[in-house]
Amino acid sequence: MKRTVFIGAAGALALSAVATPAAAQTNADQQTGVRSGDVLLRVRAIMVAPNERSGSVLPAFPGEKVRVDNSFMPEVDATYMASDHVGFELIASTTKHHADGRTGTTGSIGRLASTWVLPPTLTAQYHFAPASHVRPYVGAGLNYTIFWNEKASAGLEKAVGTTRVHMNDSFGWAAQAGVDVDLTRKVFLNLDVKYIDIDTTARLQTTAVGTQQVKLHLDPFVVGVGLGFRL
Repeated sequence: MKRTVFIGAAGALALSAVATPAAAQTNADQQTGVRSGDVLLRVRAIMVAPNERSGSVLPAFPGEKVRVDNSFMPEVDATYMASDHVGFELIASTTKHHADGRTGTTGSIGRLASTWVLPPTLTAQYHFAPASHVRPYVGAGLNYTIFWNEKASAGLEKAVGTTRVHMNDSFGWAAQAGVDVDLTRKVFLNLDVKYIDIDTTARLQTTAVGTQQVKLHLDPFVVGVGLGFRL
């Protein structure tokens, strides 16, 4: 009888040893949301919509201002969850924009110049419901914007001769709001809106009218939608 009890107890312990990690794995497979230590990778399609305020094109064209068009581009970002509620996100994308004249001589020329914009932005995020299937968040941080491959348009060079374009890089703040919605345990839908403080001065060195410059407050809204992956 004692032998039977011993064999039964040993069997129960063996089953318990097998079942415990299996149950833990099942619980892990059923986990939703995010937690401290997670890395979130998001791939978005974004629209960068400048909310520009332009100064005059000076000194030759006082009162004449420029507008900057929207741009669409893919974006990749990564978020590290420092705690269940707090994450740090770094975005990487580059977009191309055109500046057009609005009135007077520059308005008659139309397109004046183009530039590529690289705005790496780091934000600290607060996630309101990290364990939920639907996880809204807000964030704030810093941005450094690099303008590169600036070019004068053919129309501008036809009007004022050979032109070199240079735009000053910008340092500013950023704010964001968004939401992640689980599709599977590791894949989620992401919607995100950012406001980025970007100020620059564009200088046009022309052969006909000398050096002109215009101050621009671009301050774009960046609206994105895409998929995220919990690594």
